[in-house]
Amino acid sequence: MFRRLASVGGFTLLSRITGFARDVLMAAILGAGPLSDAFLVAFRLPNNFRAIFAEGAFNLAFLPRYAAMREREGHDNAARFANRVFSWQMITQLVLLILALGGMRPIISVMAPGFAAHPGQLELATSLARIAFPYLIFTVVAVQLSAMLNAVGKFAAAAAWSIFLNIAMIAALFCAPFFPNAAYAAAWGVFAAGILQLIFIIWAAARSHLHLRIGRPRWTPEIKQFLLALGAATFGSASVQIGLFIDNVIASFLPSGDLTALYYADRINQLPMGTLGIAIGTVLLPEMSSLLAKNDRKGADEAQNRSAALALFLTLPFVAAFLTVPLTIMQGLFAHGAFHLQAAQISAMALMAYGIGLPAFVLIRCVSPAFYARGDTATPVRATIAAVAVNIALKIALVWGAHLGATGIALGTALAAWVNVGLLVVMARSRGLLTIDAVFLRSLPPTFLATLATGAGALFGVWAGSHLHFASGTLADEISLACAILCGGAGFALVTLLFRHSLPLGRLARRRT
Repeated sequence: MFRRLASVGGFTLLSRITGFARDVLMAAILGAGPLSDAFLVAFRLPNNFRAIFAEGAFNLAFLPRYAAMREREGHDNAARFANRVFSWQMITQLVLLILALGGMRPIISVMAPGFAAHPGQLELATSLARIAFPYLIFTVVAVQLSAMLNAVGKFAAAAAWSIFLNIAMIAALFCAPFFPNAAYAAAWGVFAAGILQLIFIIWAAARSHLHLRIGRPRWTPEIKQFLLALGAATFGSASVQIGLFIDNVIASFLPSGDLTALYYADRINQLPMGTLGIAIGTVLLPEMSSLLAKNDRKGADEAQNRSAALALFLTLPFVAAFLTVPLTIMQGLFAHGAFHLQAAQISAMALMAYGIGLPAFVLIRCVSPAFYARGDTATPVRATIAAVAVNIALKIALVWGAHLGATGIALGTALAAWVNVGLLVVMARSRGLLTIDAVFLRSLPPTFLATLATGAGALFGVWAGSHLHFASGTLADEISLACAILCGGAGFALVTLLFRHSLPLGRLARRRT
């Protein structure tokens, strides 16, 4: 399992690294202002729908059933089921595409009502959204093929296809002089990325003899069960997206550029959350589904505990860095070109707030498979809805009540994540679905030591970087950040080396160094 997590995490990390290169370029070219705000709202629209209909609801409803069907009924029956699901999905996506393109202006008006106060910004966001939205129909096909690859133990290609979004957008931003403005270049980069991703995942799936064929939609008992599960999961995913929608609405009323500053803080937070969280969710769900299909409850519990232990061990050190040196991170990465220092300061405060909820976001990916692997999509939805209600209430209170601005939005998100994981744990324990074993408990002390060592090392690195005689020039922020990464990483590595036998590191824990 650790090898699979490393494979998925490695490709996801590569995706995040190319994503950072994309974001650094975006920050330098688009800056933090009306142009970047308009593009980010347009970009978020297909991503929100993708999170509802693709990685969110679809994966949770489709993957456990497809994996169990392959295990019990063989490849041919599973392939017929996948094709029928695909046929229903394509009809739905085509209808959604037509409706969205026709009603884009009112959709953007609802997503970002504050744009109406800025002449031309609403019209720009609408035009950009019409270009970027077709990305959705390409990516939902890629998501289903990725789920099928994961079900047969092929994780690398399914984790790698998202890299093409970053590559296409970087290429498009370099071609910005050929477009009306850089925001149009970025939007066309999103459209091109959808085509590239689709071509790549079709090729990768064909190598594993996996295909999707569209036909006349058929109503079968398996499709009925899938759609019922999909409906419950969609409701839960939609609830999460409602929280993000509220973020957009609130941020559109903040000073120009705050929405962009919040976006870049979230992008940093997504490095560990996306890399580790996606890797765990990608590997753990099909593994638990297959083990439970074989009635191996002990194996499923062990996989879940190893995942949770590894999640905390690799996540908490990032929290330490986000809380101790947030301004160094944001200035070193993004304070270039059109992205000014004030935006970096706002992003730094938001990053601290996001960091509070980072462990909770990753633990949700560890606990929720206890329900999804058993075909229960309703229980996690109830926890999600409650967390979203808390999320919205907190943001209203923190932004307009406590006047915390973008930091209030991030803090509301973080606290609501802890509500979500707390509810999942309580419900799973009450039903006997969650067992905490010795592997998890044994990993906690070295995990906390690694966290402290990373935070202390990062602080020392910033201090050392600021005292280097050549760090007073234009690269001072970058040098301080590099020193923080080196020293924080050294502290983490030292603790890992000393306590590797108590950590869920697979073969690495048994090797002599």
